[in-house]
Amino acid sequence: MKDKIRARIDMLRPLLKDSVPEVRTSAAAAIETLEAVSSVDDILAVLKTGTMGARIGAIYALGTIGGEKVLPPLVYCARRPEVDIRSAAVEMLGRLALPATLPVLVELLDDENRSVQGRVIAALRNFTVTPDVLNKLRSFLTAADGVLEAEAATTLAKLRDHYSLGLIEALLTSPYASTRQAAAIALSHIPL
Repeated sequence: MKDKIRARIDMLRPLLKDSVPEVRTSAAAAIETLEAVSSVDDILAVLKTGTMGARIGAIYALGTIGGEKVLPPLVYCARRPEVDIRSAAVEMLGRLALPATLPVLVELLDDENRSVQGRVIAALRNFTVTPDVLNKLRSFLTAADGVLEAEAATTLAKLRDHYSLGLIEALLTSPYASTRQAAAIALSHIPL
């Protein structure tokens, strides 16, 4: 497979000097895509054997590559016991925002680690969610920790959830500046 990818890249290289800028841009994008495909196997090897930092870098690389082919390893990483691995995987799943990952993210709202929960709440901003998920997100508006309620207010505002308006208004008097700030911004995004 790598030989076939390399052959295609070699065919495209002359187009990088084409006289038409759009052709050069398209050729560069095509080469980048093909190189990403060939590097997925290398990235997966790092996920299995690399140091913690290298594994987290590999997760971000998979998120950059994107597409359905990176979902299984990202979902696997989102369920790993290491908090840093779970957090990075959740962030990338949110960035990719592929509908197939929504159930995994909703499940991770119950993660025992609050930083992972915060990443999940932020990731859900990029999805169309059901009323059940909105209800679950609303429950974080009373977290009183300065992080989860701020993330929930921001996410619910992005999802244009007018039913959370009263709870978000109550956050304007939170003892946490981050929560008050998020509530203020959220109020400007929720429909009247």
